Amino acid sequence: MRNIFLSTAIASTIMLTTPAAAEQQLFVAYPPPEHKTTSDRIFLIGTAAPDAEVLVNGQRIERSPAGHFAPSFPLELGENIFTLTHQTQQLQIKVTRESSLPPVPEGMAFVESSLTPTVDIARMPGELICFGAIAPPNATVSVQVGDRTIPLMLNRESVSLPSNLAVLTGTTAPNVSREAGNFEGCTTAPQNPANWGQPTYQLSLNGQTKTQMAAGNIEIVSPSQITVAEVTAEAAVARTGPSTNHSRLTPLPKGTRAAVTGREGEWIRLDYGAWIKAEEARILSAGIPPRSAIRGVRSRQVPGWTEVLFPLQTAVPVTVTQGDRNFMLTLHNTTAQTDTIAFNDDPLVERMDWQPSGNEQVQYTFHFKPSHQWGYKLRYEGTTLILSLRHPPSASGSRNQPLTGMTILLDAGHGSSEDLGARGPTGYPEKDVTLIVSKLLRDELQQRGATVLMTREGDEDLWPQDRVAQIEQDEPHLALSVHYNALPDFGDAINTAGVGMFWYHPQAHDLSVFLHNYLVQKLDRPSYGVFWNNLALTRPTVAPSILLELGFMINPTEFEWIVDEQEQKKLAKTLADGIVEWYATTR
Repeated sequence: MRNIFLSTAIASTIMLTTPAAAEQQLFVAYPPPEHKTTSDRIFLIGTAAPDAEVLVNGQRIERSPAGHFAPSFPLELGENIFTLTHQTQQLQIKVTRESSLPPVPEGMAFVESSLTPTVDIARMPGELICFGAIAPPNATVSVQVGDRTIPLMLNRESVSLPSNLAVLTGTTAPNVSREAGNFEGCTTAPQNPANWGQPTYQLSLNGQTKTQMAAGNIEIVSPSQITVAEVTAEAAVARTGPSTNHSRLTPLPKGTRAAVTGREGEWIRLDYGAWIKAEEARILSAGIPPRSAIRGVRSRQVPGWTEVLFPLQTAVPVTVTQGDRNFMLTLHNTTAQTDTIAFNDDPLVERMDWQPSGNEQVQYTFHFKPSHQWGYKLRYEGTTLILSLRHPPSASGSRNQPLTGMTILLDAGHGSSEDLGARGPTGYPEKDVTLIVSKLLRDELQQRGATVLMTREGDEDLWPQDRVAQIEQDEPHLALSVHYNALPDFGDAINTAGVGMFWYHPQAHDLSVFLHNYLVQKLDRPSYGVFWNNLALTRPTVAPSILLELGFMINPTEFEWIVDEQEQKKLAKTLADGIVEWYATTR
């Protein structure tokens, strides 16, 4: 996992890169200099010689047998100074806690950038359009838009959700706050197209009035003036809303067309409900929205795959849903006119069913013969959608080489001085241990007959998309991304340890659960858990792809296990054995 918490410069007097190098002096690996956070606490990750105590602000802290430490301390708003003392050595760390609440309005004014919309938006007639502003709580606030004046009501209590990172620490409870001056109100877009321009907000307080315009422009678009987006990216990222904070949907293959029903800044909304970035499509003028009928469907076999061809009149949006032994493909903006389907006996698919699944939607369900799914691809050739379903690896393995016929890609997480990953108490980087363990695992897998591909053999500087591109190009049977873990500032570094697995597509779920349980049981390691997570290295569809977090770099005791050479060899052998045993369950 590309770690945003521990990949910055080290807050110490000397940079150290090996586990043993820091043990003779006081060293702090995290937080970095002048660290800023909104967390109400912080952990200090570091080490010192084990034969003398370490004090933080005069308080003795607990350490591992090797002298590593990771205590957490509460943070007050503003600057917090931590003075660490070890024998004659002393380090001072400054951490600034910033408020996570919106700024409080001062005087006769709106809070800067609080007036919505902050970007240009376009909406259809009849849609709800909402406005918001932060102003003094005893003020009266309204907004003028078009020919309407909308009074805004003071929301004295709001419920906010923590970030997705809170799942990693089990702190997902909603936060109820009484934020002063949060005004809100909504109206319905008129039936007639119009350019409402920038809303004008009015604040009245103590007999005085102040007006200010929002940054964003509002346009009400005409349903008769249809524009169409055609996907130009290889796979457009579709989301549930107009920001990267919104969840991903099935990516849209290049060539997909759909009517545009809304805009918000750099995002466009498509007629089936998804949002994509405008830069991933070109806009066309059209008299009617893209719609298609579908009639005959046929299949064919190519080496390693079953391809299913859906002839369409236009390239429509698609959605994929995977079950345990089935695969569902939904074609949006499509009407079935199907009487005949050619689908011969297939080594992978037992049966294909179809049915309408809503207004202008057709759903195809594939029931599989094998108990496990090995991957899929989607592409358009002209207006024909081609769904490729992966066949299982050939079962040609022997007792001594049970993985013969299987190709496994190993991705050693992070790499190069620009991407160190998490760092242990000594400053030892995650990138080094992931490469060591990946090479050990490669050797073990090759002894068992597997063909092993590596995303890196040394300190190559690879972005996540580079690694994903290699998976999609090489099409292995399994893709494993090897990592070690860290926590956000509000985590508990001392009391959090263990093996974690991350998956995204259901085809990777049973592999992640199996390997997690196998490592925990065989190595007697703590369990951190199995997580569904939208990570770059779990998103490839051509093969079951998982991300392994094999331990916590920031946990003082677990770090000692992580860097132990004998334990690394034992871990690699156990992982390879686990893959063999899991593979046996799929046949």
